[in-house]
Amino acid sequence: MIVQLTKTFLRIFFRDRRAIIFSLFFPLVFMAIFSFTGNLGPQTVSIGIADNANNIFSTSFKQALTANDVFELSEASEAELRAQVTQGDLQLALVIPAGFSDNGTPAELPVIVDAAQVRQLALIMPVLEQALVNAERTLRGNEPLFSLKVEDVQARAQDYLSFVVPGLLAMSLMSISIAGSGFNIVEYRRKGILKRLFVTPIQPKHFIGGLVLSRTIICILQLSVVLLIGVLVMGINIEGSALSLLVFILLGTTVFLSIGFCLGSIARTQETIQAIGNLVTLPQMLLSGIFYPIESLPAVVQPVAEVLPLSFVATAFREVIVNGAGLMDLLPQLLGLTLWGVVTLVLAIRLFVWKEVAA
Repeated sequence: MIVQLTKTFLRIFFRDRRAIIFSLFFPLVFMAIFSFTGNLGPQTVSIGIADNANNIFSTSFKQALTANDVFELSEASEAELRAQVTQGDLQLALVIPAGFSDNGTPAELPVIVDAAQVRQLALIMPVLEQALVNAERTLRGNEPLFSLKVEDVQARAQDYLSFVVPGLLAMSLMSISIAGSGFNIVEYRRKGILKRLFVTPIQPKHFIGGLVLSRTIICILQLSVVLLIGVLVMGINIEGSALSLLVFILLGTTVFLSIGFCLGSIARTQETIQAIGNLVTLPQMLLSGIFYPIESLPAVVQPVAEVLPLSFVATAFREVIVNGAGLMDLLPQLLGLTLWGVVTLVLAIRLFVWKEVAA
């Protein structure tokens, strides 16, 4: 019974060419956009200098900073620089105090920043501090005691595209699955298809099983196409095994299809299911590390973000594709998705009704 229903659902999907095109179109467009974004190269940091000393030593100090390609320096008065930082036209300003010289006493250099840019400041300050150390050595003629030689033993490209593509695959899996279950159930109920199936020997578990299996096949095919284009056209390297990816595709599809079933069982119209679906999917897109690491979120949000189903799928995809992780390396993600799958599948079967929405 499940096999027959699976074949039926597959035939229905492949007859809808628009659904096939749009489900492939959006992840490919995102990948194209981020491929250009990832190749823009590092951005410079704009720094304003207020030289209140205006002597030979401060001039040499500014020249030493200018030699660093990371910084784009501009010079103005301290009041003007404060106004630029306040208006957001300048990332930070460095004030050289009056009497700045090499007199053996360490000088304190005030740094003017916008407190709202505290996360960006955390990235800029270590670079600035190192640049100041290098400038001091240049002025005093001191040679560094040692230097670091970094060797990447994994020899993998860690650009932004490599980071974001696994997340886009996970997001596509979620969208295809929830749309393929929740929206379809509401539409089938509206057209009376479920009511007619109610008088047949088909049980809810057969119906759900057939739809889960068919959508799993569709997800595997579509994600394979997207990933193949990423490899052949955009130069993405897959370090892990296809088996590991397949396991997480199966688990992720089961979870999101079950969530879609639950939503479809409590929604009466397509408008309702769309609104409820957005409430479920949009927070996960923002919090699950699709476009930026979860670690960059506020600390109070991170524990919640880490246990979202899309977070488990995105992390697993990224670890397999980028870092070559195996299933044993991803036990937290396996256990997390398995737990989500059991809970949501049981809930989907209990909420599912043929004729009316669940009370």
